[in-house]
Amino acid sequence: MRYENPVICSDYSDPDVIRVGSDFFMVSSSFNFVPGVPVLHSKNLVEWRLINYVIDQIPFEGYDKVLHGSGAWAPSIRCHMGKFYCLIPFPDEGIFVSTADNPYGKWSPLRLLIKVKGAIDPCPIWTENGCYIVCAFAKSRAGFNSKLALFEADEELYSADENYTVIYSGENLAPTIEGPKIYKHGKYFHILAPCGGVKNGWQVDLRSENIYGPYETKVVLMQGDTDINGPHQGALIDLDDEGNRWAFMHFQDKGAYGRVVHLQPASWRNGWAVLGAGEGIIAGTPAADGEYPADIKTDYKLDPNDDFKNNLSPLWQNPANPQEGWYDLKGGLRLFCVPHEGSLGNAPQLFLQKVPYLNFSVKTKCRLNLLNDGDEAGFILFGRQYGYVCVVRRGGQNYLEIRKGSIDGKDETIARSQPYDDEYITFSLSAKYEEHDKLTYRFSAGGSAFTHKFYAEGGVWTGARMGVYARSENGGGYATFKHFKVVCTDNRVGNITG
Repeated sequence: MRYENPVICSDYSDPDVIRVGSDFFMVSSSFNFVPGVPVLHSKNLVEWRLINYVIDQIPFEGYDKVLHGSGAWAPSIRCHMGKFYCLIPFPDEGIFVSTADNPYGKWSPLRLLIKVKGAIDPCPIWTENGCYIVCAFAKSRAGFNSKLALFEADEELYSADENYTVIYSGENLAPTIEGPKIYKHGKYFHILAPCGGVKNGWQVDLRSENIYGPYETKVVLMQGDTDINGPHQGALIDLDDEGNRWAFMHFQDKGAYGRVVHLQPASWRNGWAVLGAGEGIIAGTPAADGEYPADIKTDYKLDPNDDFKNNLSPLWQNPANPQEGWYDLKGGLRLFCVPHEGSLGNAPQLFLQKVPYLNFSVKTKCRLNLLNDGDEAGFILFGRQYGYVCVVRRGGQNYLEIRKGSIDGKDETIARSQPYDDEYITFSLSAKYEEHDKLTYRFSAGGSAFTHKFYAEGGVWTGARMGVYARSENGGGYATFKHFKVVCTDNRVGNITG
């Protein structure tokens, strides 16, 4: 069986992947979105399903409001002595640990491991001499980057020495090195890490017989003449217990589509990792497709559809800690008109999903119970710049409006209808991959098409997201969304490239 890249055409940034028996588990960044740190499962590294989240909310001051780009960055997942460990960096608060005996079950509350501002991308390794954690640094918080450091920790990751040792400085050979994942293969410790920046960087393999170095450096994966820019942060995965077969997963930044996930072949040659479509003059290049690493076919998928019958789909997230009274599931997803003034870009009660395909359409039917002036419900495609279509109550009547806005500015009304008297409304969106990584979309509502064309933008470290909301000026009514139907239209659009 063959697959095509990306294997996840959706925004699962900074993927880390492990194999446990015949199962593969992935975690990825979630930033300020909650629930946070998604846990995905696969039997073949190609087909994935979302099974859990590590955290239900972010337990730090300030996250009841929308803090764009803060929160949970680049976690790692490991299984040691039958227990699952997830190390999660919060660049403003420190490095935290959550554990689980079963990744499908409840993960433990976060416990602080290292209180170091700006330490990011932690990855543990257990050796005969103890447990160590390698990490990088965010210049925006730590004041510097391009360095990797090593912390010593106890075996169960309850405590770590806050005094670290810089084991690699990449200013010359590996600028902006980050996202390190550490492994032991043969006599060498290997640190696979991206450098050169998210959009135009490459992967290096650092190796040393001593975990503290010195480390040799080799470029092992770069864009070359492919369309896969980056290729950025990821994970090396063993495919069998003997260590004979390997794979590598990484993300590619696709602008409004987010950081999509690719699967690459991997092997070892002369004590170095070999990634991608063979080793070129300098390094391997990303493969466009390949054979399934495991000859197993499943029905796993990340399905954006929701009928709002009994439970919310796990794909829904909020951009801030959820509050009681935002919604219930009675006759659909009933969103209460929670008070929020100003830009919708900073409204915590948005219910959002990641963009799921290159080309797609969405329909969501809504029953309106807007009672007071200022009550409002609508559909949004969200990012730094965003557009949305809504029904708003003014002067005792409902009106259709289409607006645009930005997370650091004000919202602007582009079009307004005559009074809208129907009890129900269907919001629709059609989205198209128009140019390289450029997502264009149009809204329609109530049977009337709006002709204004929008260009989607990603959020802060994320791709664009689609979703629904309700809000008000003083509290009042509600809106009940009956379903959320998404159709992939990739096969209707020609000349789609990665």
